[in-house]
Amino acid sequence: MSQTIEIPPRSGTAFVVEAGQAFTVIDPQGTQVSDMVAYARGDVREVMSNGRTFDYEETIHLSTGNKLWSNRSNVMLEIEEDTLGQHDYLLTPCSEDTFRHFYPDKPVHRGCFGNLAEALAPYGIERDAIPTAFNVFMNVPVDGGSGKLSVDPPASQPGESIRFRAHMDLVIGLTACSAYASNGGSFKPIHYRIEGDVPAGD
Repeated sequence: MSQTIEIPPRSGTAFVVEAGQAFTVIDPQGTQVSDMVAYARGDVREVMSNGRTFDYEETIHLSTGNKLWSNRSNVMLEIEEDTLGQHDYLLTPCSEDTFRHFYPDKPVHRGCFGNLAEALAPYGIERDAIPTAFNVFMNVPVDGGSGKLSVDPPASQPGESIRFRAHMDLVIGLTACSAYASNGGSFKPIHYRIEGDVPAGD
């Protein structure tokens, strides 16, 4: 049975998922965002790309059946199940600069960017290699006329989940987001579990 692992509020982690395996990201309490990034295990210069993904999938609303593509035009992940169907792939992980810009009256926090940088460093991934994250459960409406973005509280209810299937060996970075607006002003844990055995080789 797959073990469910908790990411504490305002923190992050990294782990390896092998080709053919799946992992599920869960919002156990509701209204909590999780930033997710992916790198090819064999060459971490190959990284997930929102631009390639939008181009090949022909949508910015990614959910069940959509794939996430790399900067080298390879499929990295496929969304197999998605109970919410509302995520963001436009905004970069929050950082110390984000807090200074948007929350000048709040304590500065290293944010998802800092948490990802620490978690990914043991895999040889440098800070400047952190891309735009796939922001699981994040609610970013886009005005159809002006193109203006807003960040609203997530609509995720307790237990909401999304499952990704790996198409190559990957290093995954995953957070419990630290930004006030992204999470409706409160901070909660994120759960994840890696599922399934790796297919046997020939």
